[in-house]
Amino acid sequence: MVQVSRAKVALSTASCYPETCTTSFEMAAELGFDGVEVMVWTDPVSQDPDALRALSDRFGIAILAIHAPCLLLTQRVWTTDPWTKLERARQAAEQLGAPTVVVHPPFRWQRDYARQFVTGLERMRDETDVVFAVENMFPWRARNREVAAYLPHWDVLEIDTPAATLDLSHTAVSGSDALVAMDALGDRLAHVHLADGIGSNKDEHLVPGRGGQPCAEVLERLARTGYPGNVVLEINTRRAVNRDEREADLAEGLAFARLNLAAAAGSGAGAS
Repeated sequence: MVQVSRAKVALSTASCYPETCTTSFEMAAELGFDGVEVMVWTDPVSQDPDALRALSDRFGIAILAIHAPCLLLTQRVWTTDPWTKLERARQAAEQLGAPTVVVHPPFRWQRDYARQFVTGLERMRDETDVVFAVENMFPWRARNREVAAYLPHWDVLEIDTPAATLDLSHTAVSGSDALVAMDALGDRLAHVHLADGIGSNKDEHLVPGRGGQPCAEVLERLARTGYPGNVVLEINTRRAVNRDEREADLAEGLAFARLNLAAAAGSGAGAS
């Protein structure tokens, strides 16, 4: 007897870069993902809720999360004000029926934003049903020295926010134990970015199963505990030589997620 997890498996549009947001929706539908997480970045379509709604309707694929523009390369997307970015991400999520907005901790030079980050998210929680899930990051390293790039911290265990995203490529870079983090987060764990890494200084976002992270164990534990959130495949396919190769990586990641979210009833044993 097999117990299938309630978690839906979505495709991050970042997994298809440098393909467009439109192509990401098309591939997600063709490969059988349950939905997409939209990375809001320089692609104008990713910034336009009306255009995203049209893509969702066209390809019959749900939008399950909005990733707010928190990257260095998106510092000017939706204005330079970080709170405005979160407000617009919330509005997009509400308009599109996405339950989650993924947000990174503030950069250390965003000091005013960082000081208000926790209380601001608490205020926004009271204004909407959309969940702001703060993502675990990692220390930056330069010449074998760690650089404090995020405030209040890169580790969501050190930030008292209501909800969190666990990213398994980021645990690889930080040297964190993903299973310990899951246990420590408890009910705060609202969202998962499925990827892998070998523990280098680079944020690799490998196909799950190709690195050293406990990806299978994480998925099995999600299934056993009745995790109600979504699992989002967020891998790096930039080196794919063509669309077929990119789709093969995405299909492998989807199959890995589906297989390991099916936990054997009673024993909780999965497959890796």
